[in-house]
Amino acid sequence: MSVEAANALSARWASTLDGTQTVFSGVGVYPLLALLAPYAAGPARDELLAVAGVPARFDLAGSPTTRLAMAVWSRHDLPLTSGWLDAVPESMRGELTGDPGTDRPVLDAWASRHTEDLIPRMPVEVDGETQLLLASALLVVTTWAEPFKEQWVQPGSGPWQGRDVTGLRRRSRDLSVLRVADTGAGPLTLLTVRGSEDVDVVLALGAPDRSAAQVLSAAIATPGPGPTLAATDGPGVTEEVVTALDDQPELELSTVRFTVEGDHDLLANAELFGLRSATDRGRGHFPGISPRPLAVSAARQSAVATFGAKGFKAAAVTAIAMTVGSLPPKPTKQKRLVRVAFDRPFGFLAVHRRTGLVLVAGWVSEPDPYQRSAVPPGF
Repeated sequence: MSVEAANALSARWASTLDGTQTVFSGVGVYPLLALLAPYAAGPARDELLAVAGVPARFDLAGSPTTRLAMAVWSRHDLPLTSGWLDAVPESMRGELTGDPGTDRPVLDAWASRHTEDLIPRMPVEVDGETQLLLASALLVVTTWAEPFKEQWVQPGSGPWQGRDVTGLRRRSRDLSVLRVADTGAGPLTLLTVRGSEDVDVVLALGAPDRSAAQVLSAAIATPGPGPTLAATDGPGVTEEVVTALDDQPELELSTVRFTVEGDHDLLANAELFGLRSATDRGRGHFPGISPRPLAVSAARQSAVATFGAKGFKAAAVTAIAMTVGSLPPKPTKQKRLVRVAFDRPFGFLAVHRRTGLVLVAGWVSEPDPYQRSAVPPGF
């Protein structure tokens, strides 16, 4: 299923993080790769199919919180195959004029409109050589089923020690939202912050000596029930007995408000996205899209996410641009040239290829005379 494949892409992407604050969306990239894969050829096709071997089926239609839009712009003079035109609905298609001053405002307006102004610009540049541009826009907006209380916090230890930060705190009797997973990155504390509709946010905390790449990739690979440990074995989890009016256990969650942005050059790690061969401009890679040779010239994603007291909002715009590649190289090896001229009487056979059956046979001794008529005799 494409859900598993998209999650796997996100986990691999997460494994490349260096600890710098960022946000990214595998779901924003995956449908573009899945759209391109069937129309590629050679190594580019193999690499794309290995990453996105099946069409994107995310079943987001009708979601009250999540929207995923896609669009394809092609240069006005780029010939397109009938197969590509059948695959891309007319409602998704737009035209590039080749003038950046004309095209850029249209592309930026599309990104802004589909992300409620969270992403105001298309993440790739277009110029007179851009032949094709594929883009996706993801928007997620949800409110919490149980809101937090904002408060001033100054951590007493750790990397945020002594800093004034916006803390978020709440208590709940639902302890089922806390899970400690036993992963390859060690114990991982996973806390589900439930949205009021169909989107939740999972907070993941690993041991202090674990890297961002280890923690996040392990969290993505541990979406549901699996090997678990006692809650008290989870990083950041403590337990104590307090005096209260009743004996019902409670969970107190403390975290921080955050806004995170990410700007990613997908070609900096092209193999991760199956785009290594597709970027080779020495040849074309997408004969299923156009008879004109095409190669990927740019692939980028801009993303932003905000986690606050009342809810969560995130957006990502991903774009892949293509330019003209080279035609297949002409042969340069030496070879023997044989010429034959049928300039005297000769015979002919019409043969059925599969069976070898001779359908018509004849002999030519008098060729037709040259005539100036536009239509040769006998046609």
